[in-house]
Amino acid sequence: MHGTIESVDVLVVGYGPVGAALAALLGRYGVSTLVIDKAADILMSPRAIALDNEALRILQATGLADDAFDRIVIPQVRMLCPHVGLFGRVNTRGDIDGHPKLVTFYQPDLERALRALVASHASVRAWLATEMIGFVDEGDCVTVALRESGGRERTVRARYLIGADGAGSLVRKAIGQGFTGQTYAEDWLIVDARNVPGDFDHVEFICDSQRPTPHMVAPGGRTRWEFMLRPGETREQMERDDTIKSLLSQWANTDDIRIERKAVYRFHARCCERFSRGRVFLIGDAAHVTPPFVGQGLVAGLRDAMNLAWKLASVIDGRAAPAILDSYDIERRPHAAKMIRLAKFMGKLVMPRNKLMAILVHGSMAALRLLPALRRHFDELGVKPKNEFPDGLFVRGRRRGGLKRGAQIPQGLVRGSDGTVLLSDDALGSGLVLVGFGVDASAHLAPATRQAWSAIGGSSLQLRAYGTGASASEAYECLDIQLMPRAAATGWCAVVRPDRTVLHDGPASEADRLVRASIDLLTRHEPRSRAA
Repeated sequence: MHGTIESVDVLVVGYGPVGAALAALLGRYGVSTLVIDKAADILMSPRAIALDNEALRILQATGLADDAFDRIVIPQVRMLCPHVGLFGRVNTRGDIDGHPKLVTFYQPDLERALRALVASHASVRAWLATEMIGFVDEGDCVTVALRESGGRERTVRARYLIGADGAGSLVRKAIGQGFTGQTYAEDWLIVDARNVPGDFDHVEFICDSQRPTPHMVAPGGRTRWEFMLRPGETREQMERDDTIKSLLSQWANTDDIRIERKAVYRFHARCCERFSRGRVFLIGDAAHVTPPFVGQGLVAGLRDAMNLAWKLASVIDGRAAPAILDSYDIERRPHAAKMIRLAKFMGKLVMPRNKLMAILVHGSMAALRLLPALRRHFDELGVKPKNEFPDGLFVRGRRRGGLKRGAQIPQGLVRGSDGTVLLSDDALGSGLVLVGFGVDASAHLAPATRQAWSAIGGSSLQLRAYGTGASASEAYECLDIQLMPRAAATGWCAVVRPDRTVLHDGPASEADRLVRASIDLLTRHEPRSRAA
């Protein structure tokens, strides 16, 4: 290791949207963070294109404003077969947890917005045109060797190293993590174009065995097509202007269209054996790669960042035991694997092997939609795995109320005592919080419990039903039914993690016991959670 030695709490390798989101979240906690990237600037080609309500909720948690980057709300996703017709449809109208169910966006815009947000945090620095050339996990820190584009080498000691460096992750390879899974044999031509005429406003999958073609609208007058290559077609042939014009001619007059990007890709479905080793953690594509058929690749990476950031901050600040970091892999890896399986299933629908298979599979799907219950299940995203954990950093127990431990608390609109209307996550803040539903749960805490709760960064607030007002500064009136009465009844309380996962819940009269059990879990955590 050569050069000047610097020290930080967290070093993030990779400054794409996932690395930037993690840096922004750590910045909100005041964690000393260095994020590096070998590129000198943002890559201007559009790549990821879809975000769901969960991703937008995480971006809300970073502090990113709704208007920080352009987006288009997608009303529906349609799946068409040339032999069967419409055989699948997903209703993406409306919102969940205060955000649209599905939007498309332009990735460079999102990255610019996130980097501006990161720059606003004094505790976070970014070094561009800088690559990692190696590291050693010393047990109490990670010593990392870096090289700038001009050849200068620097050494950084970090308490934790995060690999957010994409599917070819050097960090993952250095900790000896396998990347098992599937590489699809088919190549795809991705075409991003601008000035496409017409009023196309949704996402459409043309599931043709001859040439499957996903097609979607995006901000800035953009439209994306994805064309699967046929046997014998080459990258050079497909990226030619005349080939692209021929492919797009059925949608528009190609003389009016400006091609912004054309590239041939091969999709992958892969997942690490573990998302961490020692003081090194993997997030985003460094840990898992999801085929694009359900638009969950970037979303999964943002879930990683949200899950890991508050745990790192709590450990670094001495408010939680280092063992809580074991729960990152326990919680995130199974859910990421479920999303990969869903994407692979969707891939089979999108890419039927032949005409007969298309008729059989797509015809069966169309027939199932004749049954109202099954149609609702598919149309209303019932097949999407919920972001909840069977095991992890929460107190296990029987579900007695509307909330579920290990799952997220819903978000709704609330009004503060000063009349300000905001989303409930913003009211909860960025730390641990004891939420009382229709009652001040903190009134049931013994002085010693209250002091211990405050010492690990815990706070409390009360949610009141619509029409009951909110007279106290820590009370908020619910303006919709998402939290009261849908999530919990009057007299209930919940201990909520900063990533909005319910850590513990029960009657408000038992708040002292619930909070003490939560403190015990966070400060004396064992790898697997205990019932209480």
